[in-house]
Amino acid sequence: MVEHVSAAATISAYLAELHQAMQAVMSPALDEAVAVLQQARRREATIYFCGNGGSASTASHFACDLAKNTIHPHKGRFRTLCFADNLALVTAWSNDDGYEQVFVEQARTMMRSGDVLVAISGSGNSPNVLRACDYARSLGCPVIGLVGFSGGALRERADVALVVPGRTIEQAEDGHLILNHAICTAIRAQDAAG
Repeated sequence: MVEHVSAAATISAYLAELHQAMQAVMSPALDEAVAVLQQARRREATIYFCGNGGSASTASHFACDLAKNTIHPHKGRFRTLCFADNLALVTAWSNDDGYEQVFVEQARTMMRSGDVLVAISGSGNSPNVLRACDYARSLGCPVIGLVGFSGGALRERADVALVVPGRTIEQAEDGHLILNHAICTAIRAQDAAG
């Protein structure tokens, strides 16, 4: 006889673990990430985003939220662009030069010294994300990494690493979306305070 597993019990445990993982992210790194973004807006730099799969969706979502939901009448707007959003470029670079090139080639075209890269990877080991990070760092651009589990190689390549140490990739990806919303909320709060 197959034992019945309660969906409610499974979901409750999942959410409890996610809450615990998010508590582990609470660190000075969150303040640093917000400061890097605020400084980029002040100098009118562009903030680029990249990620694969669910992280590509979060990268696109974060670029959208930062550009739209943080507009301030006196402090201006954030300039954002997600490298995963241009399907024609992603497939062209993948087809012609390999998937590991899809973000770094766009970075070579678009990024300037002083811009920022937000790199999102559940494992922290995606070769195409790491190549973009290496290129950004070669320009002197700050890298904010949103990673899961123990952070992988991205943790070491990021100037600011926000690590969601969940048990599953779903918890890492949920945590990254929460960080997106929390960071935008923190920016609005800072702007409102003066």
